[in-house]
Amino acid sequence: MENRYRDLVSSIRAIPDYPKPGIVFRDITTLLGDPRAFRRAVDDLVHPYAGTKIDKIAGIEARGFILGGAVAHQLSAGFVPIRKKGKLPHDTVRIAYSLEYGVDEMEMHRDAITPGEKVIVVDDLIATGGTAEAACKLLTQMGANIVAACFVIDLPDLGGRKKLEDMGVDVRTLVSFDGH
Repeated sequence: MENRYRDLVSSIRAIPDYPKPGIVFRDITTLLGDPRAFRRAVDDLVHPYAGTKIDKIAGIEARGFILGGAVAHQLSAGFVPIRKKGKLPHDTVRIAYSLEYGVDEMEMHRDAITPGEKVIVVDDLIATGGTAEAACKLLTQMGANIVAACFVIDLPDLGGRKKLEDMGVDVRTLVSFDGH
């Protein structure tokens, strides 16, 4: 890991045995509460796309809203919330995706994307990739041109990054942690 990312790693809280024994939850609320780490994360997510025409940032509920809103602001792009089923008030499009213990659905407003728009997907973490994969599929179905999927944290042992790359999505992460 590059030295410049050590401050990001130190600002991420590790919570052992959450949500179940054997899992180490990587909590970015501590990063969000640290002004320098928060700015560094947003700046580093934005940097490769500065000066590029990006139409929309699609943030995945809920931490992707925080990061995605800041990235959208920096890139002068619009923001599209991708939410759990039933949370959006207007006409929506929906996709089902697999979870470890079942199936869930996410949705976005039908008019949130104009076909051909350049979109970056943003969330806090990529693990198994199921949620991010579903978000990318939903956006693609609506005609979006997905420029990249960006995350602060990668858990490479869980294979999510590869899942997105196999779809042809460029993946950008800032730090990675071994294990779950």
